[in-house]
Amino acid sequence: MAQLPFIAVEGPIGVGKTSLSKKIAAHFKFQLLEEIVEENPFLGKFYDNIEEWSFQTEMFFLCNRHKQLEDIEHKFLRESKPVVADYHIFKNMIFAKRTLKEEHFRKYSRIFDILTGDMPRPNMVIYVHAGLDTLFERIRRRNRDVEANIQPEYLQQLSDDYETFMDQFEETHPDIPVIRLDGDRLDFIKHQRDLDYILEKVGSYLSKGEVIK
Repeated sequence: MAQLPFIAVEGPIGVGKTSLSKKIAAHFKFQLLEEIVEENPFLGKFYDNIEEWSFQTEMFFLCNRHKQLEDIEHKFLRESKPVVADYHIFKNMIFAKRTLKEEHFRKYSRIFDILTGDMPRPNMVIYVHAGLDTLFERIRRRNRDVEANIQPEYLQQLSDDYETFMDQFEETHPDIPVIRLDGDRLDFIKHQRDLDYILEKVGSYLSKGEVIK
C-alpha cells in the first residue's frame, strides 16, 4: 500500500541537511520540519567538554525530537500533508553511542526505546556524506557560535559512525529506500545542476508508487 511521503535527510554535522531539506520541501511542496539545534543550552558546553556535558545534551535533543515527531504524526501525516525533515530521531543513538559513558548510555537507551517505540518512521531516507574538508568548510560558512570548537577527531569519528549506522539501517530496513549522496561531489547550494540531479532522483522514487504525493 502506498504511503504518504515522510522523508528524512540525514548525515554528519555540516553536510547540508537543512539546506537540502528546504529545497526539497519547496520543490515538492512538502511540509518542512527543521531540527532544533542552537536552542540546546548545553551544546556549546558539549563541544568544549564532551565527556562532562554529553548526557544533558543528548537528553535535551531526545525530548525535543520526540515532541517534533509527535507534531509530524498529529499535525501533518494524519492530515495527509507530506513531510521532509532535516533529521530523524534514530540519529540520537549514533551520537549517544559515541559520547555517553556506559552507565549513562544504558539509561538513555531505555528512555529512547520508551519514547520512540510508537513514533512514525520515515519511508525514505536521503543520506548525505562528505569528507572532513567539505564538512568544516560548510560549518565555517554557516558560522554557528556553538560549533566553533568542534574537533576534527570528533567529526571524523561521527562521520565513520554514520557510515556504519547507515549500512546497518539498509540491512535491517530493506523496505525503506535510502538515497546516498556524495557531498564532496554534489554542491546543491552553489550549483543548480547538482540540486536538479537530486530532485530528479527523489522524484523518481516518489513516482514508483512506494510513497505517494
